[in-house]
Amino acid sequence: MKIIKRSILAVLMIMGALLSKGQQDPMFTQYIFNLQTINPAYVGFWQTMGITALSRHQWVGLTGHPTTQTFSFQTPLKKENVGVGLNVILDKIGLEKRLTVNFDYSYKVLLSESTSLRLGIKGGFTNYSHNLTEYEQYPDGLSDPLFQATIDNKFMPNFGVGVFLSSSKYFLSLSLPKILENSYQANVTNYSTKSEMRHIFFAGGMMFDLSDNLKFKPTFMTKTVVGSPFEYDISANFLISEKFWIGGMYRSGDAFGAIVQWIFNNKLRLGYAYDFTTTDLRNYQQGVHEIMISYEFVYAKHKYISPRYF
Repeated sequence: MKIIKRSILAVLMIMGALLSKGQQDPMFTQYIFNLQTINPAYVGFWQTMGITALSRHQWVGLTGHPTTQTFSFQTPLKKENVGVGLNVILDKIGLEKRLTVNFDYSYKVLLSESTSLRLGIKGGFTNYSHNLTEYEQYPDGLSDPLFQATIDNKFMPNFGVGVFLSSSKYFLSLSLPKILENSYQANVTNYSTKSEMRHIFFAGGMMFDLSDNLKFKPTFMTKTVVGSPFEYDISANFLISEKFWIGGMYRSGDAFGAIVQWIFNNKLRLGYAYDFTTTDLRNYQQGVHEIMISYEFVYAKHKYISPRYF
């Protein structure tokens, strides 16, 4: 038990000391169904081998609107206390592109028959590119020397840490997915951008049985970066007959959202979310759409430790 407490303390000290400015990490409305994108300690939690793909299209109708595609793979190893995974994120905003690839590892410690604690670490790299020469400058005829080059960084390494406390009825997640801060320099000029900043994510949720065929799951997530507004998401989701999720969310200062998800044979899940923007951008765009699909390779001899609601 002393080892567990020391490990948690070490992770919290790292997270508390490594705050910075800016907030660029992608956001997801359906984060609650796959926390692997931000927390490596989540891998192995499914108790089965599984994959998840998600595509988010933000502010559709605006030229160069943000888009994010993710692919996640996770599996427990033969030693049930170890989980490994792969996470790929392609994030585009205008002509700016980030391709991030991370390998995740988690180690599970049983605190009781129903509660476990996972400690996780992730490591990988980001491929960043930004062709400044393709921007149309204004007014015509003038040329800004800072836009006469391309930022092209093929390999920017990074790593992160996280903890994940869970039972069949609740979970708490704390993570710092990027510890290193990377400055991306243009090839020719002195232009640079801080494109990878340190974000701390804290999330949690609980399950309540309202009846035999209806369950209620409230969740929250906070995102913290020094120098940026504190941001939080809260959601309320209902599970009907163990087959259909329906719910809503609110993201501070940004949007309301609606979420639905269908579960087929406890293996295939299809989800969709729509965000209703509350800022002035609502008058210039056609909404935010997010589609998610996940599949778990459940074998006949496999036995669940508990149903998966998170």
